[in-house]
Amino acid sequence: MAKLIVNDIEIELIKKNIKNLHLSVHPPNGRVRISAPKRMDDEAIRLFVISKLSWIKKQRSKFVKQERQSEREFVSGESHYFLGERYLLNVNYTNKRKQGVKIRNKTYIDLFVREGSTKEQRQNVMKEWYRRELKALIPPLIEKWEQIIGVKVESWGVRLMKTRWGSCNTTAKRIWVNLALAKKNPACLEYIIVHEMVHLLERLHNERFISYMDKFLPNWRSIKSELNGLVFE
Repeated sequence: MAKLIVNDIEIELIKKNIKNLHLSVHPPNGRVRISAPKRMDDEAIRLFVISKLSWIKKQRSKFVKQERQSEREFVSGESHYFLGERYLLNVNYTNKRKQGVKIRNKTYIDLFVREGSTKEQRQNVMKEWYRRELKALIPPLIEKWEQIIGVKVESWGVRLMKTRWGSCNTTAKRIWVNLALAKKNPACLEYIIVHEMVHLLERLHNERFISYMDKFLPNWRSIKSELNGLVFE
């Protein structure tokens, strides 16, 4: 992968069979990537990036701010998100063996943990709850889109990823979904599932892939834009 340096900003440059330039800034640290037509020379690409510098800096500053706000201690009063909605965390200490999480009054996330639990232990209880909730949402979406797209997903899983929202092994027909999607708007989860399933029709992010996305999920660009403005947390 080639790199450009513009105003001390390192930019990943990918040349492929496309007609237009595509500039994007990615969480969590504001990584900048530009996709360009194969025949376009680097100087033309550099001039385009220079024209977009103010936008790039604005997007990167948003990620820095989000990352600063995202540090959690998992104590009462903190804001936490589930399916795109904001909740206040309410930590309850219990001597019972079973720990867990409940949503209350569409306002609170009640976290039940043992007395003396550490930040990491409280975080793990929350993480496993997010995992269970996400795993319950995925099968109906896969079943729905298998019929629409005309492909078969052989297996799927959920894991925490730092640089992508999903992935697809086209040989094994297996997709992975980022655990962090449990915190995001449900439309984001559906978009990622469709995106990864379309890879079973077209492995590359080329014009054919884009035409499939336009066909199956016409509003995918707006959802992708929303995801590009969120951190992987």
